[in-house]
Amino acid sequence: MSVQPSLRLNDGREMPQLGLGVWQTPADETAQAVKAALDAGYRSVDTAAIYRNEKGVGEGLRAASVARDDVAVTTKLWNEQQGFDSALKAFDDSLGRLGLDYVDLYLIHWPCPSRELYVDSWRALIRLKQEGRARSIGVSNFRAEHLQRIIDETGVTPAVNQIELHPRWQQQAMRDVDAGLGIITESWSPLGQGVLLADPALIAIAAKHGRTPAQVVIRWHLDLGLMVIPKSVTPSRIVENFQVFDFKLDAQDIAAISALDDANGRIGPDPAAFG
Repeated sequence: MSVQPSLRLNDGREMPQLGLGVWQTPADETAQAVKAALDAGYRSVDTAAIYRNEKGVGEGLRAASVARDDVAVTTKLWNEQQGFDSALKAFDDSLGRLGLDYVDLYLIHWPCPSRELYVDSWRALIRLKQEGRARSIGVSNFRAEHLQRIIDETGVTPAVNQIELHPRWQQQAMRDVDAGLGIITESWSPLGQGVLLADPALIAIAAKHGRTPAQVVIRWHLDLGLMVIPKSVTPSRIVENFQVFDFKLDAQDIAAISALDDANGRIGPDPAAFG
């Protein structure tokens, strides 16, 4: 098994570049999926309060023969719990469901600008980091204006911004903003929810390298320097998605994937209006 790379965050900590996402993973299947991933070599798992499977993540972590400190666990603050005090309570609730003393990364799930609470929520996350219960803190689905506001008002820059990112929605401008601020970009729905894996260009690249289209897309995220969290509940697919460290895409492959970017390729909500 190849050793996977890690990325250094702006707070000095490192996190694995590839992790298991458990969005839409049924609660009763989560523990098995997490254990399968950890047994396969994954050392990062991404969940959220709204996924309603944090308990299964904790169970899977305890079932695997991996030390807690060797696994990076991420969870997220849901929109309805935003605000300083409510964010602190929501974090405690997440820790309780996970059965953990700390998480490695805690994110504000969406900025929800209409609620006007994301700055107060960010102050709560700063407190959690100061207390050591969230080792690193970041955000998800934040646009440039949201990032700039929390940085200007608190002086603390998120370590990670997790955004929708896949070959049909490549978010170059947002990636540039994150990079300029020293923030790691993490890709959610990195496989475009599976739809784009039938694209002829990806199939051709996969055939060229003797890989699957999913492996090609995951490799693309890695080669761009992104953190990436593909989701699967199938043990064989979980293993397959991790077997991406022994090949690289060439310039021709990257150009072909770049051409798949689509101004209408967004799958999820618009962060400016959601929540």
